[in-house]
Amino acid sequence: MSGNFLYGANVAANGIRQHYLRYGGRGPVVVVVPGITSPAITWGFVGEALSADYDVYILDVRGRGLSSSGPDLDYSLDSCAADLAAFVEALGLYGVTGLGHSMGARHLLRAARSGGFDRLILVDPPVSGPGRRRYPMALEWYTASIALAVRGASADELRQFTPTWSEEHVRLRAEWLHTCYEPAVRASFDGFHDDDIHQDVAVLGVPSLLMAAENGGVIADGDLTEIRSLCPSMEWCRIANAGHMIPWDNLPDFLAQVKRFTG
Repeated sequence: MSGNFLYGANVAANGIRQHYLRYGGRGPVVVVVPGITSPAITWGFVGEALSADYDVYILDVRGRGLSSSGPDLDYSLDSCAADLAAFVEALGLYGVTGLGHSMGARHLLRAARSGGFDRLILVDPPVSGPGRRRYPMALEWYTASIALAVRGASADELRQFTPTWSEEHVRLRAEWLHTCYEPAVRASFDGFHDDDIHQDVAVLGVPSLLMAAENGGVIADGDLTEIRSLCPSMEWCRIANAGHMIPWDNLPDFLAQVKRFTG
């Protein structure tokens, strides 16, 4: 952690413990909501990069990291979206930009219907859903890597799942992936196919940016066309030389688009 990391903390919100990391402490508020198997700490390098200009909060989504987990929790889209609204309210945040990656972007789209966010940055959200093509990543990719991590896997053992990542990022994933509760991951993955986020796009009432990866196949050109027809005011961009984990592959262009959109 550098001097731009302020602290990690917990807050009771929406009936659970929500853990977060805070960076910077100055400027407009950005709340980062990671993807399906990304504890907050794995987004620390993004928090560091944004911390010179923003007050950054990175969340552990329920069932991941140090937030509440276990068999008694509901991991549905609606519950996770309610967590976000409650988090913002509990900390008294205002003028908030929600920045969600993959699953986190879907959570933000649903949460924005209840207010609390002034703008959204949606980073390569799965556009699968009822009657639509499936999300291109297989569930087994997640469950197999989690099983290894729970057993106690080394970075070398997990590198097969993320062969293009740096040594630092693979080691961090090996350290923290065991905190991703498999039933929570399964519920979220099922939600990629059972929940219709296009209805949320159609009623989106805040400025938004859709950031799509050039590679990976999560958002095809036809998907962009449909989303733009549902929300003509939504800005969009494709990040070149990047797969689904956009900041891992092309951090400079990712940061440039965030700063451009937020002004």
